[in-house]
Amino acid sequence: MTRLSVNVNKVALLRNTRNIGIPSVTQAALRSIEAGAHGITVHPRPDQRHIRPSDVFELVELVSGHPGIEFNIEGNPFPEFLDIVRKATPAQCTLVPDSPEQATSDHGWDLDQEGSRLAPIVRELNDLGIRVSLFMDAGSVQWQQARELGAHRVELYTEPYASAFASNDFQSALSQFAAAAKAAHAAGLGVNAGHDLNLQNLGVFCLAVPGILEVSIGHALIADALEMGLYNAVRAYLQALALSR
Repeated sequence: MTRLSVNVNKVALLRNTRNIGIPSVTQAALRSIEAGAHGITVHPRPDQRHIRPSDVFELVELVSGHPGIEFNIEGNPFPEFLDIVRKATPAQCTLVPDSPEQATSDHGWDLDQEGSRLAPIVRELNDLGIRVSLFMDAGSVQWQQARELGAHRVELYTEPYASAFASNDFQSALSQFAAAAKAAHAAGLGVNAGHDLNLQNLGVFCLAVPGILEVSIGHALIADALEMGLYNAVRAYLQALALSR
């Protein structure tokens, strides 16, 4: 079954509006693990608008006590980000080409433009024993380049599919994502997916797009948790993945 990694950024965003330590990022991560999540994802940004370095290291300690749970740190590999990754040594590092001022990630890498910058970073992460995933658009044709850089996986940026699903005109988007996954597999890459996946569109996506190893979901899952509770929300997403097998 496709694995679920819960992104806890929005928990940190809410916490940071006050200075009293609630809601707790580590408690949210623990409750997600208790509900059956396979991993925890964070995306620390330079302005620390949500996840802070202290959160990362608290989560490292939490995950280390739960064998089989993977920790995924995603972000643009600026020097400060790489310092955090070197110290945390997560199971996976997802490299994302977002600028500091972006509200959220909105495109994948262009390896023709950025490959020379990424190559030594990917090598270093590989040497640290960290699995590297590159955030990529489904319309890319740079899968072999990603593999040659040393990436183990790619994460398909799924917002275009989610937008098409919301307008009930998503078959062509699904076809594009399915073709992208097949091409990435042919290049020797594992395939993850994430961005704007939710309870309505997740099962359809995983049923149609072959071999998705992991989905990283934060915004929609935390929004659902406001009504369902976090434990129940995680269970609902796991059920959606189970039904898509």
